[in-house]
Amino acid sequence: MAYVDRPGDMNDSKALEIKTKSIEQTLVPLVTQITTLVNHKEKQRVSEKTCQAIERVGQAVRLAVSKFVSVGEALGKENLDIQDELHEACSEAQVAGNNIARLTDTNSWLASTTQNSTDKNSMIKAARGLLSAVTKVLLLADRVVIKQIIVAEQKVKKSLNKLETVQNFTEFVQLFSQFGKEMVELAHLTGDRQNDLKDERIRVQMAAARGVLEKSTMMLLTSCKTCIRHPDCQSAQDNCTGVFRMMRKAFQMLDEVLLDSSSMSVLVKPKNIYNLLHTLSDVIETSKVTQAESNTQDKLVTTLSLVVDATQDFTDSAYTQHEQRERILKLLSKAKLDVNHLVQVGKRIEQGNAARYEEELDTSVYKAIKTVDDVKKQLQMTALSQAEEIFRSRDQDELTSKLKEAATFGQIDRVQSSAEKFMQYSEQLQEACKLMRHVASKPPVAIGLENAENNMIKLAPQLVTAFSTFAINPTSKIAKENVDVFSNTWQWQVKEINMIMKEITDTCTGRANQKHVYLSLPRPGKHGTTMKSSRPVKLDAEEQARIAKLGLELKLMTSELDVETDKWEDAENDILKRAKNMSSMAYSMYLFTRGEGPLKTTQDLFKQAEYFAEEGNKLFRVLKDFNSMIPEGGLLPDQLVHHLQSLPSLCQQLHYTTKSPSLGKIQTFAKVNGSIQETKNLLASISQMLPLCNTLVVKYNIRTPHSTHPIWRHGGPVMETRSNGDDSDSAASVLSTKSDGSLLRNVKTIANIDAFDRI
Repeated sequence: MAYVDRPGDMNDSKALEIKTKSIEQTLVPLVTQITTLVNHKEKQRVSEKTCQAIERVGQAVRLAVSKFVSVGEALGKENLDIQDELHEACSEAQVAGNNIARLTDTNSWLASTTQNSTDKNSMIKAARGLLSAVTKVLLLADRVVIKQIIVAEQKVKKSLNKLETVQNFTEFVQLFSQFGKEMVELAHLTGDRQNDLKDERIRVQMAAARGVLEKSTMMLLTSCKTCIRHPDCQSAQDNCTGVFRMMRKAFQMLDEVLLDSSSMSVLVKPKNIYNLLHTLSDVIETSKVTQAESNTQDKLVTTLSLVVDATQDFTDSAYTQHEQRERILKLLSKAKLDVNHLVQVGKRIEQGNAARYEEELDTSVYKAIKTVDDVKKQLQMTALSQAEEIFRSRDQDELTSKLKEAATFGQIDRVQSSAEKFMQYSEQLQEACKLMRHVASKPPVAIGLENAENNMIKLAPQLVTAFSTFAINPTSKIAKENVDVFSNTWQWQVKEINMIMKEITDTCTGRANQKHVYLSLPRPGKHGTTMKSSRPVKLDAEEQARIAKLGLELKLMTSELDVETDKWEDAENDILKRAKNMSSMAYSMYLFTRGEGPLKTTQDLFKQAEYFAEEGNKLFRVLKDFNSMIPEGGLLPDQLVHHLQSLPSLCQQLHYTTKSPSLGKIQTFAKVNGSIQETKNLLASISQMLPLCNTLVVKYNIRTPHSTHPIWRHGGPVMETRSNGDDSDSAASVLSTKSDGSLLRNVKTIANIDAFDRI
């Protein structure tokens, strides 16, 4: 539930974008129950008892809306900046509630049997209007939450400015005590807000800002004390100024998250090596089908150029080993040759006689994809080796120990000498971070590492400055305390970088949890499987190319099916679930054609195809039940009937293919080819049926036996979890503080009317 659209005057859906979990979870039961009410409006015949129950529901909704409106109006009086908008939204909710009460009146309900379509549209309009108005009020309340955080932040900033100019130690202690209390309040508010945000990338960004503020608070205390104790020491002043600068930068990051997260840079897909190589591989793969198009050829050249530019971070790094640099450059030259050859083949195909160059095209694509994969592996190896090298050594501990030892004895020259080596170590760590960000496959992880790297870049010279101050004042307890605090913060920052790099390493080496692929293969020795596995069969290059082409067609088919499944509003529909399972199973078969994924042998492939056929039969039974749910007088489209009738035969044909003998290389190749081809045919038929079924589901509001009520969904999946009401930063919690009642409680009252259970 990313957006809740409002009919009529609501032109900008972005205005109702839901960014927090609490609002989304609060609206889910309301949406579900309103949908139930709308569905009852469609029924041709209802008993008088049912009509009376529905009327009670309508009156209860109207009463709950009235309470909801009164609380919303009270909130508006306390927040004049949003009073007009709240009044408008509350008025809309009041009108919608009255309309629902009018439409659920017993006389109106009985009279509407002859005008079912028109009356149902009126109910839908009223229900959507109520949902939209409630959402708008909650989003306005969310602005109050943000306002509370900003007010708390302004208090902290004001105290921070005072601390920067204080000269007296007594005054400093008083001001810092107040500053600490305000920071605690801000930490609580921002922590709750962070947990409530839906987008993981924004949560990572807010966590980074909060982490800097938390660690900087202690550094601020000791650096200010040192500066006050040694007012003539320039390095102490520089140290203190640097901490103030770090904190203000963190506040800027916090403001970016709070005020305008929709345009944040973290929401843009990072242009690192991983994403660029992934894009290049996709373009090369699809070029089998689209190579004759000139824009495909241009995209190949452009994407390869971006990859080459990005690899300069690896080849230009002073810490990249010579052998690794040479291998990268050699593989890039090979990639250029392979892609250029692929482009030339495409140009010849463009001139005509495509069949003549079909075999050459397949071979070129195969070679180019393999080269790109080799480039990716080499770059990953280079990044991982740099990270491993820097954390395998104990340079960090030795360097900080030498700095502390030199500063303790007041050896300023020795501190400067050790500081140069420390900064070199810091630069090496920065290079390792940059390369690891390039190979990170998850955007939140890459964002977290970038923030940690930026913090480390700012912290390294600060630590050197702290040691310099201590070296100038070796007998100062405050200067020593300052060094200890900065050293601990540095160690914490390096540890955080190490943890993030380990996560990236685990992902690159396959030790992390991989993306789930639906796999129905039984475990060895389980489920009564005693069949002996056949000896593996190795296919030659031509056969591999043919299978790879079939696999690509299967991948394109799964993509088409995924597009159709994304259009369904009822995420719990049994037809949708079966289709998604089959799409995932087919995708694992596509991965087999590339030598990847969980299917390792041809026997695995045949067993997966067998289960795919069984899943198709289950889908057929669900579709038969679906057919029986269509109201009397409703007809299935001819195209759907045709595909439905052909589904059992397609499943039977695939099942027959998987059970055919496969002795020897020729028979095995034919069986692999047939299994993938029959899977593709079955998937194509399902892709044709899905949009037709979805149309019928929407038209007749049909629910399959295992699904929940249909939920209006715009822009994303609906979260099925309910709010626990503990998020102190949520809009719901702000509204719950009102003496006249809780908006959240009233929303739930609307959403959980007991009379629904009696209908």
